[in-house]
Amino acid sequence: MSRPQSKSLLRYGLGNDPRVQSNLTATQMVDVDGIAADCEDVLAALSRSGRPELALHGLARLAESSHWSSILENLKINARFRGRLVAVLGASTALSDHLAAHPGDWKLLLPEATGAELIGPTRLYEVMAVSVGIDPAEAPCTGTEGAKAKLTGGPAVVAMRNAYRSQLLIIAAHDLAQSVEPSLPPVALPAVCHALSDLADATLQVGLSVACAALSATAAPVALSIVAMGKCGARELNYISDVDVIFVADHPPAISVGVAQDDHHMLISGAALASQTMRICEQVAWEVDAGLRPEGGAGALVRTPASFVAYYQRWAQTWEFQALLKARPAAGSMELGAQFMAATQSGVWTAAGRESFVDDVQAMRRRVEANIPEGLRDKELKLGPGGLRDVEFSVQLLQLVHGRSDPELRIPGTLTALRALIRGGYVGRSDGAELAGAYTFLRRAEHRIQLQRLRRTHILPDDHADLDWLARTDGYTAFGTSDAAEIFTSERARHAAIVRKLHEKLFYRPLLHAVAAVPGEEMQLSSTAAAERLKALGFRSPEAALRHLAALTTGVSRRAAIQRTLLPVMLDTFAASPDPDGGLLSYRHVSEALADTPWYLRLLRDEGLIAQRLAGLLGSSKLVGDLLARAPEVLRLLVTDAELLAPEPVQVAASLLARAARGTTAQDSVDVARSARRHELLRLACADMLGLVSVQDVAVGLSAVADATVQAAYAAAHKQVAADRPDHGVRMAVIGMGRFGGAELGYSSDADVMYVAEPLPGVDQGEALNTARLISDLMARLLSRPSPDPALEVDADLRPEGKNGPMVRTLESFQAYWKKFALPWERQALLRARYVAGESELGSTFIAAADEFRYPSAGLAQQDVIEIRRIKARVDVERLPRGADPSTHTKLGSGGLSDVEWTVQLLQLQHAFEVPGLRTPQTRPAISAACDAGLLSAADASALDEAWLKATHVRNVLMQVLGKPEDQIPRQGRQLAAVARAMGYPAGGDPGEFVDEYRRTSRRARWVVDRVFSGGG
Repeated sequence: MSRPQSKSLLRYGLGNDPRVQSNLTATQMVDVDGIAADCEDVLAALSRSGRPELALHGLARLAESSHWSSILENLKINARFRGRLVAVLGASTALSDHLAAHPGDWKLLLPEATGAELIGPTRLYEVMAVSVGIDPAEAPCTGTEGAKAKLTGGPAVVAMRNAYRSQLLIIAAHDLAQSVEPSLPPVALPAVCHALSDLADATLQVGLSVACAALSATAAPVALSIVAMGKCGARELNYISDVDVIFVADHPPAISVGVAQDDHHMLISGAALASQTMRICEQVAWEVDAGLRPEGGAGALVRTPASFVAYYQRWAQTWEFQALLKARPAAGSMELGAQFMAATQSGVWTAAGRESFVDDVQAMRRRVEANIPEGLRDKELKLGPGGLRDVEFSVQLLQLVHGRSDPELRIPGTLTALRALIRGGYVGRSDGAELAGAYTFLRRAEHRIQLQRLRRTHILPDDHADLDWLARTDGYTAFGTSDAAEIFTSERARHAAIVRKLHEKLFYRPLLHAVAAVPGEEMQLSSTAAAERLKALGFRSPEAALRHLAALTTGVSRRAAIQRTLLPVMLDTFAASPDPDGGLLSYRHVSEALADTPWYLRLLRDEGLIAQRLAGLLGSSKLVGDLLARAPEVLRLLVTDAELLAPEPVQVAASLLARAARGTTAQDSVDVARSARRHELLRLACADMLGLVSVQDVAVGLSAVADATVQAAYAAAHKQVAADRPDHGVRMAVIGMGRFGGAELGYSSDADVMYVAEPLPGVDQGEALNTARLISDLMARLLSRPSPDPALEVDADLRPEGKNGPMVRTLESFQAYWKKFALPWERQALLRARYVAGESELGSTFIAAADEFRYPSAGLAQQDVIEIRRIKARVDVERLPRGADPSTHTKLGSGGLSDVEWTVQLLQLQHAFEVPGLRTPQTRPAISAACDAGLLSAADASALDEAWLKATHVRNVLMQVLGKPEDQIPRQGRQLAAVARAMGYPAGGDPGEFVDEYRRTSRRARWVVDRVFSGGG
């Protein structure tokens, strides 16, 4: 016998290798002249299958059976049969193995599916029932009542598995056939999903009968309903998927309940039946998952209807009601299942009104994202961005929001619910059609992946050959230079992009249509429906939000048109932020303030990342919103992290001073400096909220720009006063104190200062000091003058004698006061002294003189130590605000900033004379030096350092979130959640974790303070 020519085989997608030759011979498709003429249609069908060589091998295995002559004859003459058999053999190794083991099942592929369903649920139950010896005419098992199987144990499982696979074969063959035989009508995805769900129902029902037959004769009578959930409940099951269920048990109707303890024995019987049914079904086809029951895996496997009602009324979380959206009695007692549905469905359609609805829904979305393993994000058809879960989740959310008032939306299936949403005007027709197409594509792809080896998976294969197999199975063919896999991948990217726009399509654009009267085919929500949707998305005042949207988008101006393009994307980010209402309001204010800035909206439109970052920042930080309108140029820096982080403090300071020096008057110069400071405050605040800079970097940046602003103000004030008093004759320096002196400023910090001045030779000291007072007064007034730019309050209260003392002193006066009158706390205050502005030589001389006083040569006298401890105790009692929680007050609370700084400063006063590293105005370097010198253990130093950083960070975040100075961590509510988010804790998590962590950190620091500062040992 001659071999078929290689070119002929390649034409049919077959290689000329020995296995192909052997399989062709075994199937009788070749004769002495090569390929048999009457087999060309069969070979052509093979060429269109997912893997032609796999399909041919499947035929060769069938050729070993006694059925082959009949199979071959039908392959030659029956195109529909040929399409079904070849398609399934080329798509699934598992079903090919089943046919090889049960060749008689080929006849199952001869009949045509009739009607809307591939196989009716009655027929599926009959096949499964007969396999274990149940007469289908008998009433189905409802627990301990109804038909029981003749087979149990292993024989029953084998019989059920074979029957299950035979029906799965029919479904898959009809589903796949058109890819091989294009003349066949396509089978709609819902028909396939319905058939698979009906097959699952039949399997559960027969599994229950087998379990009941094996149940002990002494078991208490029980009625058991198996309620399908998830995809099975919605009749949209996959080929291989967990079947989610809930078990409901009760006394059979004919049994009198009698005494209360009967419930106990009945529930034991119900649990035994449920457990055994799960085990049987898992051995037959798929895992039965009862994890959606109350309390999940920790809860009882079966409950009575009354128990379910009590749970759902009192304890159920929002996601549990969302899960009940797809509930459906599937097997066992249908009457009991109906009772369960009647008792629980009302909660589904009131869930959107629950206080926690938004938080719960957003938390669920984040859990979906978090479940994607690294490296699989672009391959996940189900959980990945633009995947199946995105579609299902969004459709369900729309149902929950609008289904409260529209019963037409109370449908479990995704596609049927989507059609109802379109009919009701909640989703635009074109948007709905695109979404349905994307969902169908993704589900079909998921089905074909699972069919390959009958494995539960949603991951696109890495191997190109497997991806090509998948694509060809779904009907894709090579075109031009692209093979089927490349075309499929391109299509998948297109559909994923459609789904990624889901929230814009389904949630946000219609909101704009409700207020902006935008023409077009898209549907327009009523204002009431739009407000309802905004409320469900987390806006506390949806009516106000609608007003903001109307103000931004109404009209025919170019600005309104760009806003209508921008806002759908930005609203998504606002909705996910801690304060959607505040974010949208801030965005409106910023947009109105920048209405005449031509590049503002174009920048947001053309740079999508900037728009999303801006929405997230405005929804998280009131400080950013307050600063932005007068510093919009910072928006350009949001385009990349590198742009935002590029300016160095030295460069920022140099630029500020250069610009301020060009001012024509003192006020002009200081206004320029304050404007530049606003720019830098905003840049740092944005980088901080985006998690791009450390606490230390923020302090350095804020302190550097404050230094430059004070320097510019001093120069401007000095210049103006000198012009008015040509013979002023004074040298002057500005000394930073407190956090300003320590270069540890936060967003809400003032600039504590002292002024030192010296008359020039021959100038009257009183006149010189008067000139210096004029300079200092003008400086302070210019820096705090009412202005759109943030004030930098200059506070000189730490000077000798405080408010009662002169504003400016000579160095000799300072030294005389320190020697005669200074108190221990004034030594302590001088630990932070640092030259900032004015005459550098005078500033250096002042610092050198201060060193002699603040670093006493013999350390601190014991009576001074006692006095400092007494003052600290008084501060703790008197300055902590009434009602404040000492455990969460970042400044004066236990283990807070004051505790840490006073402890470190006491060590400096005691030991700086002999430890040079302690001679620093900064807290953290002083802690490190104390540790190096053995004054603190490594553990104690770490506890103090960590507490100081944590409290400083929280204090900054409070200013960011609240937009005003605050030291107290909020006790509860959205503000606490926003602070926790800004501190890096996950959205949707318990903000109490942040509070607990803060308390642990501050408690460890307080233990050190009690030992080191208070002398507690």
